[in-house]
Amino acid sequence: MTHPVPDTGPASENMAPHRLRARPLGLFLPQQQPAVVMRTDCYICRSEGLAARSQVLIQAGGREILASLLHSSGEMIAPGEIGLSESAAAALGVAPGDAVSVRHAPPIDSFGALRGRVYGNRLDGAAFRSIVDDIVAGRYSDVHLSAFVTACSAFPLDHAETVALTGAMVASGERLAWGSDVVVDKHSVGGLPGNRTTPIVVAIVAALGLIMPKTSSRAITSPAGTADTMETLAPVNLDVGAIRRVVDHEGGCIVWGGAVSLSPADDIIIGVERVLDLDAAGQLVASVLSKKLAAGATHLVVDMPIGPTAKVRSPADAAALSGALQKVAAEFGLILKVMQGDGREPIGRGIGPALEARDILAVLEGRDPPPDLARRACELAGALIELAGRASPGTGAALAAQVLADGSAWSKFQRICEAQGGMRTPPLSNHRHVMTAQRPGRVSAIDNRRLAKLAKLAGAPAAKSAGLEMHVRLGSAVETGTPLFTVHAESQGELAYALAYAEAAGPILELSDR
Repeated sequence: MTHPVPDTGPASENMAPHRLRARPLGLFLPQQQPAVVMRTDCYICRSEGLAARSQVLIQAGGREILASLLHSSGEMIAPGEIGLSESAAAALGVAPGDAVSVRHAPPIDSFGALRGRVYGNRLDGAAFRSIVDDIVAGRYSDVHLSAFVTACSAFPLDHAETVALTGAMVASGERLAWGSDVVVDKHSVGGLPGNRTTPIVVAIVAALGLIMPKTSSRAITSPAGTADTMETLAPVNLDVGAIRRVVDHEGGCIVWGGAVSLSPADDIIIGVERVLDLDAAGQLVASVLSKKLAAGATHLVVDMPIGPTAKVRSPADAAALSGALQKVAAEFGLILKVMQGDGREPIGRGIGPALEARDILAVLEGRDPPPDLARRACELAGALIELAGRASPGTGAALAAQVLADGSAWSKFQRICEAQGGMRTPPLSNHRHVMTAQRPGRVSAIDNRRLAKLAKLAGAPAAKSAGLEMHVRLGSAVETGTPLFTVHAESQGELAYALAYAEAAGPILELSDR
């Protein structure tokens, strides 16, 4: 049922809030930010001074949200109407024509502290808690969020601030507890295509009786996140109750963290960091540790690939980041070990959700597995086993390899998939093109970032079967016409777009003379 609302002209501050008719627009914004669209000639905008990009308070049917205001000068919005983004309409539960009230958003109390940070003042725990609470409540627009990210990057967080931000992010959402003194977890710093070790690690350590409730992310700028890959093998959108049931039965899970409210500010902040291309160490440490602490981890292994086109590019950068992670983790009683690794080339053959999933199955089933992926998974699982006291130092990787070889990890993985809703078969691509060597030589360098971009242009991660399949590694000798990698796509148009980039981007794999 709709409620026509006349455009009756301005109202004084003592009168009821201004009311307009809702018009859902089917508009999607990054991070599902609520937004509204009002006409530039709307009397409310003029009388109240509602400028574009300002925050407004929207109320309807007993619900209210804060939304960013956009202006329209065309006929998209009729007089007396207000356009609503998809997330705004869903949050308010309105239908076309329903009555919606509009008013100025209340002042953001925490923004005073943020302004102080911009000018070089350090923040304490109370200030960070106030800022994070306002972020989670949706009171910060993308402009406010950009100011926060920039202020903490240009003037880096010190140790005390990083600890305070981590604690505030943990406190902003749910915190899981598992009734055990040892709950293990694993995180990869990222920047390396493929490297889909997490499902293998979970299967190994859970088969040995350890608890590993793994909440993982979807891709933001990469061709696949662990949740994207795992989704081709089993459902990953589980709520807290379902996660508990899976972990109670099987000791581990691999689910999408976005389906539960663990450190909810983290995903919001990360989205802005990606747009600004800022990734300051303090915020990275707070991001990693807040998610793990909220998930109930007591022992954590961090996978840190190092290479010229990886996220961490030098041993010096790795040492600084490792030290920061160790010191902040210690403040929360989290036992942490950093495992540095070779980040000069992808790990595994596949880059993209389904292709990486096939690598996982090959390792778990022992069916022509990529040796580097199997080895790295055993190294990481072994480190967790040792950290948890289930193996003496230096013996964990061998124990992990044994669990792989005897089929225990594969059996455990299948049971985890069934407990999460049933095992799936990863899809196959419809269109493929093999990229070949143009001359003889030896592979001397691989540009991980260009490989990742090429996989995304082919459609990954939205197109689950899209991506790249590697046929060579660093040091491989090739002849003219030797296959280097295969581009997979779900449509001919995406394949053509990816190939056009490959032609224009220059050498993704460099060849040297033998």
